[in-house]
Amino acid sequence: MVKIRMARYGKHKAPTYRIVAIDSKTKRDGGYIALLGTYNTASNPKLQLNTELVMKYLNNGAQPSESVKNFLKKEGIWAQFKK
Repeated sequence: MVKIRMARYGKHKAPTYRIVAIDSKTKRDGGYIALLGTYNTASNPKLQLNTELVMKYLNNGAQPSESVKNFLKKEGIWAQFKK
């Protein structure tokens, strides 16, 4: 099963996250299938997503984690997917 979740990168106490499509049994920071976007806690804008790739994986049955689902709702992608 493919999940859409965040993988942690960056420096100690200054995290940067990659939003990735990954097999559900893989470690948090393990090898991922596709890079869908980034979430940088220190920059502005904090969130950058490739909407087309996210929609492709959602339409093919990928399940987002709760935190990623909240990001998708804020960006309006979740409402597009539900239509």
